[in-house]
This record gives sequence, structure tokens and C-alpha cells, in this order.
Amino acid sequence: MELNDVNAIRVPRKNRNRIGRGPGSGWGVTAGRGYKGQGKRTGTRRRLRFEGGQMPLYRRLPKKGFANHAFKLRYHVVNVGELEASFAAGATVDLAAIQGLGLAPKKAKYLKILGFGSLAKALSVRCHGVSGGAKEKIEGAKGTLEILPTHAEHREKGQKAGEPAKAPAAAKASAAAKAPAKPATDKPKGDKPKGGKPGADA
Repeated sequence: MELNDVNAIRVPRKNRNRIGRGPGSGWGVTAGRGYKGQGKRTGTRRRLRFEGGQMPLYRRLPKKGFANHAFKLRYHVVNVGELEASFAAGATVDLAAIQGLGLAPKKAKYLKILGFGSLAKALSVRCHGVSGGAKEKIEGAKGTLEILPTHAEHREKGQKAGEPAKAPAAAKASAAAKAPAKPATDKPKGDKPKGGKPGADA
């Protein structure tokens, strides 16, 4: 191997554009910055989406309507056929167990069971949503089904996620028991003037 062979196999890289090295190259004098102004000075920086002072595009476009996309509940779907193939009889099926077997990604928050496939094992299923067909197959195999609440469902004050809702009478009784008792104040009961404004006879 010779030196010219080493130069022949090197990665070709374009030479850097050397600015400010005289007017002969065309990039001297102002070095591509023009004359005066903000861009001529060092340390200049323009913020994102800045269009030179004119009305930017995100302000020119009309805004109307409402998109519920940010608040949409996104379920990870698993069919009963996958439960039949992945779990033994009597097992508890929930989101953590599904994620442990690799049937759901770690970022999944809500689990929904659909009815594609057959199910012959009795499973204890805890999920956030279920289709009608999946419910029939789970209960038909003598399994149990528990629907877990989501963050979008209404909860009473003080009720945590996953807890059953309290009965109205029990909730009122517990609130009354926790409420502090009002101190009794002994105020002298004076004679109130009957009719007219006080001091009207003066």
C-alpha cells in the first residue's frame, strides 16, 4: 500500500466556505451579513417563527372550534383469543399482567378487552373497558369481570381512583361527622323595635 492509496479511500468532504477573507471570493467585506442592521451585529438571534416583524403565520390563520384530541382516552386493545393463549386458568388479567407478557407497551394507561377469538378458561379480568361480545365470553367461561374507572369519569370529593362510589346518605353522614362543631355563642336577646327604622322617634 502506498500513500496515494490511502488518499484515494478517504471519505470525501466538502471544503469549508471561508468567509471574510477578501473580496476576491465573493464572501469578503461584509462576509454575507450585508450592511448595518440587526443581522450585521454579533450575538444576534431571532426567536422561533419570527418573520421580520410582519404578522406571523400562526396569527394570520383563523382559530375557531374546539379539538378534544388532547383529552381523548386511548385504550390498548387485547382480544379474548390472546388471553386464552397467554394465561392459565384462574389467572388474574390486568394491565400489569398484560404488560408483563409483552402484549401491551409500558406507556399504555387503559386496557380494553374485545371479543375476537374463543375463550374457554375462567379468568379474573380487571380492565377499563370491554365489548359486549367479550363480556359474554368471559362470563360464559365462568370468569369474573371488573371494570376499573378512568380519570375522565366523575368522582366524588375525596374519592380516589379505583375506589367504589359512596352512597349519597353515607357520604352526607361522613361529611357531617367530619365537619367541626360550631361553638355556641350566648348573645343577649334584646327587645327589637317593632316596625319603622331604629331612631325614627328621635
